[in-house]
Amino acid sequence: MLCLAFPGVARAAEPARLADDQWTVTSKGRLAVDAGLVMGPPLTLQTGLATGVGGGLTVGRRLAWGVRASWSTATESSLVWTVTQQAFRLRAVAAVQQAAGRGALGLRLGVGPTFVYEDRVRNQGRRAGLTGSDLESSALAARPAAELEAVVSVHVAGRWLMTLSGGPSAILSDGALLRGWTAELGAGWQP
Repeated sequence: MLCLAFPGVARAAEPARLADDQWTVTSKGRLAVDAGLVMGPPLTLQTGLATGVGGGLTVGRRLAWGVRASWSTATESSLVWTVTQQAFRLRAVAAVQQAAGRGALGLRLGVGPTFVYEDRVRNQGRRAGLTGSDLESSALAARPAAELEAVVSVHVAGRWLMTLSGGPSAILSDGALLRGWTAELGAGWQP
């Protein structure tokens, strides 16, 4: 085997590597803020998927407390009506969480009011000459509600997190307990 070396020939450059400290977690604070996309079945409509945005703020490490708010909307149609619901959720939350590697796993309980604004429009009502409450009606109601969510937060870079949460939800409406689920995918920040 013959091997020749030419001193004037440069080796091919290796691709640049990411510095080890570029992706380190730089946040250890007790405060966490997050926001993201929210989805789940509508609160009182029988079909469909409500989508919207939500966010929250929590303080604490192992035991945390805070507030959350979200807005979601869903529309359902029949031969007679088109119904649009908007839900505004306000929650006081308490969470138990455990650090795990670059992230944290937790269980969060949220309790508070849900304001439901519903708008009903009679399909083809204008064509039939209907006006006023015969054509359209709307209502606003406040209902007590709660969610129990599993929460996963992963530090992506520096102080930034990716968050995922979801679990069962319940609302008390006209004396009946309606059950469903809620989920959120978003981003967070922890100083």
